[in-house]
Amino acid sequence: MSTADGNQPIVHPRSPIPEAPGANYRRVVLVGDTVGKPGMRIACLAADWFREQLNADCLLINAENAADGSGLRQADYRRLIQAGYNGITLGDHIYKRQEIVQTLESEPNIVRPCNFPATSAGKSHMLLNLERGGQVAVISALGRAFMKPVDCPFTSVDRELQQLPKAATIRIVDFHAEATSDKQLMGRYLDGRVTAVLGTHTHVTTADEQIFPGGTGFQCDVGMTGPFDSIIGRSIDAVQAVTLTAMPAPFHVAKGDVRLSATWLDVDPTSGQCQAIGRISLKLNDLEDYAKSRESDVRKTRPISAVRARRTAGQAEPE
Repeated sequence: MSTADGNQPIVHPRSPIPEAPGANYRRVVLVGDTVGKPGMRIACLAADWFREQLNADCLLINAENAADGSGLRQADYRRLIQAGYNGITLGDHIYKRQEIVQTLESEPNIVRPCNFPATSAGKSHMLLNLERGGQVAVISALGRAFMKPVDCPFTSVDRELQQLPKAATIRIVDFHAEATSDKQLMGRYLDGRVTAVLGTHTHVTTADEQIFPGGTGFQCDVGMTGPFDSIIGRSIDAVQAVTLTAMPAPFHVAKGDVRLSATWLDVDPTSGQCQAIGRISLKLNDLEDYAKSRESDVRKTRPISAVRARRTAGQAEPE
């Protein structure tokens, strides 16, 4: 790998890395649908890179496929938060793992779709405070085309916006929907009232990122975080066999060509308007190299006495 200063390897994203946001702006990142163990691994590795190299102030992630391709476990939730993510959104697979219900009801940084029944487990929006100042409100909504029956996403988002405090000037909507026309309509409907409408669910990144006239950033779909040598994250052979034979078979999560897909936004926290938007794609091997370099730097700067103390206590030196 090439290096910038002889220490840190450069991660080569498929899209240009933007310059650091202006001092008065905040940078928000949404990581697209995270699939299985491969997706979880790269998402957790990427958190440090987002903070250190992309200068992100707020990290969001859609993790509804984290648990072997469907749902989210409590352990997955804890791992993502410990890695550095501020908030987690989900989608139509939200309740596939019953254990996550307790987390949805007790934790402030994870949300369910706002157009689920009011009696559904979980919060319909979340409020996240940023270290550099500012508050981010995150709303999740589920589309209705080719999806399970739910309430109107448009009126449901309207209701959530009315409940938000004025301090939450940065307002992100994760619209988990199938149809691009639905997503475009939601973006236009909310233009000028939210910071961004970012689509999830299809696992395919769209190249239509833009800022609407009212200052709302938009993209039909952020894309997938997981194995790209697959059919939207699942084993190619299994999906192909079921398609050609109509015989049922399990769709296991694939393993090859693991990448992360994300979208970044630069936001004016005073107006809440999106000032810039872009896509970014990272590969697992690059992030693994970055993580190894960071660990090497930590070892070099760690006091010798601290190393000796750890060994004296019988704790293994971290790999």
